[in-house]
Amino acid sequence: MANNVFGIDLGTNNIKIYNLASDSVLIEKNMIAIENKNTLFAYGDSAYEMYEKAPSNIHISYPLNNGVIADIHKMEILIRQFITDLSKGTLKPADFVVAVPTDATEVEKRAFYDLIRDAGVKAKRILVVEKAVADGLGMDIDVKNSQGVLVVNVGYETTEISILSLGGIVLSKLIKVGGCKFDDAIRSAVQKTYSLIIGGKTAESVKMQLGALEQAGTPAVVYGRDIVKGLPVEREIPTQLALDSMEVHFRTIIDNVKVILERTPPELGADIYRHGIYLTGGASSVAHFAERMSNDTGLKVNVAQNPLESVVIGISKIIKDENYKSIAYSIQGTSK
Repeated sequence: MANNVFGIDLGTNNIKIYNLASDSVLIEKNMIAIENKNTLFAYGDSAYEMYEKAPSNIHISYPLNNGVIADIHKMEILIRQFITDLSKGTLKPADFVVAVPTDATEVEKRAFYDLIRDAGVKAKRILVVEKAVADGLGMDIDVKNSQGVLVVNVGYETTEISILSLGGIVLSKLIKVGGCKFDDAIRSAVQKTYSLIIGGKTAESVKMQLGALEQAGTPAVVYGRDIVKGLPVEREIPTQLALDSMEVHFRTIIDNVKVILERTPPELGADIYRHGIYLTGGASSVAHFAERMSNDTGLKVNVAQNPLESVVIGISKIIKDENYKSIAYSIQGTSK
């Protein structure tokens, strides 16, 4: 591959871009703010800061939905802005390696290729890699050997459960449960228990702080609107309330992991029993989730060191290591 190479993991909530030139990873919110329907106002973390606060003439949105591209035009703008920023304002011809969800249709996978081709980033060559395989590489698993590996990636809107072996995917399942559902559950529980409406960002903050709050023995402090009085208030929320509210979604993910395990060929099942489950994804680090999965499956759970970055770290290995370059492939000729 050329010296000018970018690896991209498009998450619904976060976009992660690896830049070979600087050997670094950019992580920003996958959000865009459009003013008066056609003017770019903000993008990335700047757009997220305005989320749930912007006036009606500024529309803030996620261009991805359930892991697939929902608004390709806005996603093209975001890609162009981020790559321009990483290129310090001067775009040069570059190769791109993009992670795609395993359970996406061929048309949806093709959309990821078209996105880079049409984003105006001077793409010379575009390769794609299955997200689950990149995940495995990012967690230091040698995905090209014959051992079975179970990877569970809990993202913002989806959870991808995959069995890997010999550089490919033996079984996979994508379910529409992720960190967003956890946030919604916390919001719903707070509203039901305290007649208090809180925002999505507040719920997400509570979710991510649960472990630290439990250790400190302190409740979560939230700000919202009292339904009865209609006034903004501050309230303390017990951590157990938040944990209990997410229970049903924990159960859904774990039950689907069990379904995949039941369908796994015996020899691969024996490998998984020996090595355990590999857990990654931005929403995987919620307090007690890994422990709960281990208790319910009877398997060891290996939690990724950098769960948000494991896919893009895997892509960086494909870009840099000759041994893994065959894992990425082109879909240029699949349509059009």
